[in-house]
Amino acid sequence: MSEEYEVHGPHDHAVEHAAAGHGGHGEGDPFPGRMAVMTAILASIGAIFAYQSGNSENLALYYKNEAAIHKTEAANQWAYYQAKGEKQNLAELGAALASLAPDSDAAQRRFASDADRYRQQKEPIRATAEALEKTVAQDDALSEKLLHGHHRWAQATTLIQISIALTAITLLTRRRWLLNASVGVGVVGVGLGAWAFFGG
Repeated sequence: MSEEYEVHGPHDHAVEHAAAGHGGHGEGDPFPGRMAVMTAILASIGAIFAYQSGNSENLALYYKNEAAIHKTEAANQWAYYQAKGEKQNLAELGAALASLAPDSDAAQRRFASDADRYRQQKEPIRATAEALEKTVAQDDALSEKLLHGHHRWAQATTLIQISIALTAITLLTRRRWLLNASVGVGVVGVGLGAWAFFGG
């Protein structure tokens, strides 16, 4: 038999406390209601930031993986390029040696033709390898940027969570300085989130 457990965060308790202490008809103290609204807004912002943090981390890992794949492909292309170069060198050596032997015009032409063919085959391979290396550099740069953004989103999420906790304590203690601290921490968290959003 399975049991379900509910885990309540600070904002849940603040909202319940506010609902219990507010008359509902505009009577009584409006402070708990305001704190409940502030907590709900902060929780929503925190949820968005947490999602963005996870999304940035996943994308960073994706591009890092893509860079590793393209790096392997580039290495394979360079190995292929080198093999073609070695065949070209052997064909050129064959042509040079054939030129020393009498009645070797046909062999010399064949070796020269092979060397020219290998030389032409090398160029697209080199171009492909260089293009892959450019892709590796782009994927690595994008991964680093996204990982940097992930850290900003995570910092913003942490600050929003601290602001929610301070708001819950403010609701219980009714200390003005705690309210100011909660708002201040929340503003800094939103600022970090905006910085992450705009690529900071």
